[in-house]
Amino acid sequence: MGLILNGDGFPTGHEIFDGNRVDCTTVEDMLAALARRTGNAKGLTVVVDRGMSDQANLNRIRAAGHHYLVAAKQTERLNWLAEFEEQTGWAEVSKSDSAEGTGVFIKRFEKLDEVYLLCISEGRKEKDRAIREKQEKRLRKDLDALQKRIQSGSLKTTKKVFETIGRLKERYPRVSRYWLIDYEEKTSKLTFEEDKPRKRLAEQVDGAYVLRTDRKDLSDQEVWKQYMMLTRVEAAFRDMKSPLAVRPVYHQLQTRVEAHIFVCVLAYHLLVAIETLLRKSGITSSWETLRKQLSTHQTVSTLLPSTGGKVLEIRRDTTPDATQKAIYAALGIAERVLPARRRWLEPAQ
Repeated sequence: MGLILNGDGFPTGHEIFDGNRVDCTTVEDMLAALARRTGNAKGLTVVVDRGMSDQANLNRIRAAGHHYLVAAKQTERLNWLAEFEEQTGWAEVSKSDSAEGTGVFIKRFEKLDEVYLLCISEGRKEKDRAIREKQEKRLRKDLDALQKRIQSGSLKTTKKVFETIGRLKERYPRVSRYWLIDYEEKTSKLTFEEDKPRKRLAEQVDGAYVLRTDRKDLSDQEVWKQYMMLTRVEAAFRDMKSPLAVRPVYHQLQTRVEAHIFVCVLAYHLLVAIETLLRKSGITSSWETLRKQLSTHQTVSTLLPSTGGKVLEIRRDTTPDATQKAIYAALGIAERVLPARRRWLEPAQ
């Protein structure tokens, strides 16, 4: 799915693409849809993730008369190791722009007609390390399983073995690039070991990423903030996918799928409205953080049996804490979620 957002992050249109298409192949269709919806307006900024950031797609965006803002591919970070290690020139993202307030540092470089923004996130560093370690364990487990299949004779041909190795590399791209995996046909032996120098390079760029754009007129903070619109959308739809249980889409008819996704876009519109109101009051927490902060404010029902067989039900909400009160005040919501209620329940017949 592609979203058209205004400067404040509100969705003004969306397009749905076939789910069996690789992301990078949708850019041309997305640009055509953008032209239809905007009356062929020029000079818009197209934000895409690293899976769509190859040079051919960037050329397509510029040929359509638009600007681009992308995250460079993971491997490209290694070209900036010296700049990442240099301690000077970094600026911290202001609290008003950051979803979690602090811990994001950026550094700007210009090459020809492009701006490269080096970013380091303390929170993302832990996330990158956790993802890498998780993939390492899974890759090692799958390699052990592959070794057993070879030894048992269930996987006999060399072609099938290398096809399986290729699929494992595709499944675990973050870590497979620093594992040396080989198969010796004569001895039917699978070997695999870490390429330790390459792994150390990968560890050096944990929490680091590179943004690339042709918008030289934007400040560092503006470039970072515009790219964060994409991550905000992704985070919001992750929330819909799990806690709100609107994904996966189980419909089979196209019209029903489109209606389902339209409801998701409406939900995202509501989310942006909530976050906008909160930011005006100085609350910059992410939606995930807000959910956790509000989760302890609940409604409690107590049942008290009496001697006559009746049961007294008392229902009321818990007392909100200071953080919850601030959120409610920013949204214009009363602190008391529900009025207290007392009622007698008749005994079961």
